[in-house]
Amino acid sequence: MVKDYILCVDDDRTILMSLRAQLKRHYGDQYAYEIAESAEEAWEIIDELFSDGHKVDVVISDWLMPEVKGDQFLIDLHKVYPDIIKIMLTGQADQSAIERTKQYGNLAECFAKPWTIQELAETIEQAKMEQIS
Repeated sequence: MVKDYILCVDDDRTILMSLRAQLKRHYGDQYAYEIAESAEEAWEIIDELFSDGHKVDVVISDWLMPEVKGDQFLIDLHKVYPDIIKIMLTGQADQSAIERTKQYGNLAECFAKPWTIQELAETIEQAKMEQIS
């Protein structure tokens, strides 16, 4: 069975585990969930999932990560997979990085850490509705 995925990207494993647990509690089996600790690892997962016939519906990425920051990752992701819903979580992104990602990466929303699952879920649902219309 082909599953839709939510991919969470953050260099802090504790954040990843918390985020994945919240998403699982909220969405249950509606999605499958993957985590990546870097943009490079995220690309590997995304490419593998798509090559296996799966769909990545949502990518939730931290901004401040080593090597490739979340804004550049999401902008690059948009160039290859424009239909993926892109959300950024951050405690440290500057406003120009957020605006650049909205303009060039079709960023659905940027949330400051700590976030709430209600905020994330509302953003995901709203972005999905916008894709349909």
